[in-house]
Amino acid sequence: MLIQENVPLASLTTLQVGGPARYFAEARTIPEVGEAVNFSRLQDLPLFVLGGGSNLVISDAGWPGLVLRISISGIEESVINGKRRFEVGAGELWDQFVSRAVVRNCAGIECLSGIPGSVGGTPVQNVGAYGQEVAETIESVLVLDLKRGDMRELCGEACAFSYRTSIFNTVERGRYIILRVTYDLIPDGLPHIEYADLKNHFAGWGEAPTLADTREAVRRIRGSKGMLVVASDEDCRSAGSFFKNPILSADQLGELTRRAAAKKLQVPSYPALEAQKKVSAAWLVEHSGFSKGYRSGRVGLSRKHVLAIVNRGQATAADVVALKEHIQQRVEDLWRVRLEPEPVFVGF
Repeated sequence: MLIQENVPLASLTTLQVGGPARYFAEARTIPEVGEAVNFSRLQDLPLFVLGGGSNLVISDAGWPGLVLRISISGIEESVINGKRRFEVGAGELWDQFVSRAVVRNCAGIECLSGIPGSVGGTPVQNVGAYGQEVAETIESVLVLDLKRGDMRELCGEACAFSYRTSIFNTVERGRYIILRVTYDLIPDGLPHIEYADLKNHFAGWGEAPTLADTREAVRRIRGSKGMLVVASDEDCRSAGSFFKNPILSADQLGELTRRAAAKKLQVPSYPALEAQKKVSAAWLVEHSGFSKGYRSGRVGLSRKHVLAIVNRGQATAADVVALKEHIQQRVEDLWRVRLEPEPVFVGF
């Protein structure tokens, strides 16, 4: 395996900020992952595992150890208990896998179309959109256990999925390297159309939308919000939605509702959000003085989606963090709600 030194990382992320990796390796096979891990241990180097780079903020100092990019490819299909099982290499591009599943007329991930990044990143944050989460379809995750030094197959339940979380980004952060993810999808299943954006898109259709129709609609909606990676679109130079929808207690929601009423505002309510007792992070940001297209020097907010912090050109990670903290503080001052970021922060 080729181990490179002082490799710039910004170009490997969708936000395009951050410094270099002291060492860098790309693993295309499971044995190469083991080889890279051994190198990091022999050299006593901190290890960071890089996937598609779509949900990252890398510090301006970069990473002082080894960055290992997982590029394991391959998709194997089988039918088990009436479901179509897809065993997918962690380095496969997520949206290409979704496209393949839809072409095979298998339901379960069609609403996750257009999300950038790799398959290996989807279990980490329990990737979700438009009413679907990968937790609903992940059967198991093959990992390299850095603590025990062996490979293990973790079932979906063992991953402890919750809203945008799993053991991989909470209690066992840094312990596992994801090598393969296995999904069980429903052959000839119906598309999941629960979110208002999708319902509005299909309003007035004379016939029920197919999985392919739903995938196309999701990609079109994401594109209208700057959430498809398009090289020529400045608004796509982001890490996607930067803040999670907050999950509030009854008391917190009551306080937020009272504060909104005092300003003659109403906190928006959507069934899909209410199911998990969430409120709209976008509403909180917009009603804290930050509109689409807001600019602060070399960074700003997308002109299409208020939750996306974008690199307007030559931005630094420090610029991104400063805007993040400014938004968080303003929302907390006005609404007594603390917004939590979605991206992974590396090297800070």
